[in-house]
Amino acid sequence: MTTTPSTAKARPFLLAIGAATLVAALAGCGEHGIATNAHAQPAMPPAEVGVVTVKPGPIGLVADLPGRLEASRVAQVRARATGILEKRLFTEGSDVKAGQPLFRVASAPYEAQLASAKAALARAEANENQAKIQVDRYRPLLQANAVSRQDFDNANSALKLAQADVASARAGVQTAQINLGYTNVTAPISGRIGRALLTEGALVSATEATPLATVQQVDPMYVNFTQSASEVFRLRREVESGKFKATAKGGASVRVLLDDGSAAPQPGTLLFADLTVDQTTGQVTLRAELPNPGGFLLPGMYVRVQLEQVQATEGILLPQQAVTRSASGDTVMVVSEAGQVAPRPVKVGSAQGNDWVVLDGLKAGEKVMVDGFQKLRGNAPVKPVEWKRPMPAAPAATNASPAASTPAKAGGAQ
Repeated sequence: MTTTPSTAKARPFLLAIGAATLVAALAGCGEHGIATNAHAQPAMPPAEVGVVTVKPGPIGLVADLPGRLEASRVAQVRARATGILEKRLFTEGSDVKAGQPLFRVASAPYEAQLASAKAALARAEANENQAKIQVDRYRPLLQANAVSRQDFDNANSALKLAQADVASARAGVQTAQINLGYTNVTAPISGRIGRALLTEGALVSATEATPLATVQQVDPMYVNFTQSASEVFRLRREVESGKFKATAKGGASVRVLLDDGSAAPQPGTLLFADLTVDQTTGQVTLRAELPNPGGFLLPGMYVRVQLEQVQATEGILLPQQAVTRSASGDTVMVVSEAGQVAPRPVKVGSAQGNDWVVLDGLKAGEKVMVDGFQKLRGNAPVKPVEWKRPMPAAPAATNASPAASTPAKAGGAQ
């Protein structure tokens, strides 16, 4: 292509126009890019986290201890008469009353002994009557000197011997009646009776004290449990120092938890603590009395005993999720007024339900983080929001209607 002089003169002008256009375009793109970046990265608001406000107050310290249930009264039913068991008069596993007949032993030999004792009493009474008549006859004769003093004294002695024989015969009758009564074996105490250890036709003996059954009183029940002696003395020292307050005498609350985690229907009362420490385990034995209406609890059951012995005058309850427990110690996250989060070591006592009892490390009014730990970003401030304890989940409905539980047929209704 041939370049003319006019074309050569126009080229610098066109190049200048193109450069100006390019600069304007680049400037526009830069302004648009800055505006876009400013719109894409606005200032982020502080993350909201759930907190609880520290409110110290008197809180009972509860010790969780292992224990066993024991019947408050236990009595073995034993035969007190020798003979053959004729009949069982109770239902195994039922409740019986004191004095209620339980077994009957063959009574014919004892009835015969009672009849013989009554006959001996009648003979002794006849002799007594004869001796009394003799004395009454001699008394006026003695005053008239018709009989000697020796004869009267002999008659009087014979009367006293006859009276002693009557007393002995009456005791024999009473003994025979008691032995006859032993043929009806009765309940020594009120309670629940177990299985019969012997059946009808078995020979029992009064000399061998043969056990026939066992009656246990299960209302109330005893709860036997142990506690470390060092823990007992530590609590005593802290009570003496004024840090803790002892529970009122006779008012120590005892709550019993079963194997499945459920609580006994009624709380118990602490009865006593043993004065001796077990040399092998270093434990002190304690006993509580627990009401057991209806016999729901059974002797020998393993339970957990929650015992409140002392009260912390300035205790703090925190949800368990707020406390981080490790081998190096327990810590919580405290939110300052400026929204800064910082760890704080604390001293944790016992648990109460889903809460920990904090004994030291926090002050009234401080805010402890409970929820939102995943929102923490380095030293970025947070916005504390009062945490609300979640409501327990409602039980799932079990009585579903047949229509709702029946799957729909394939293809739908025709």
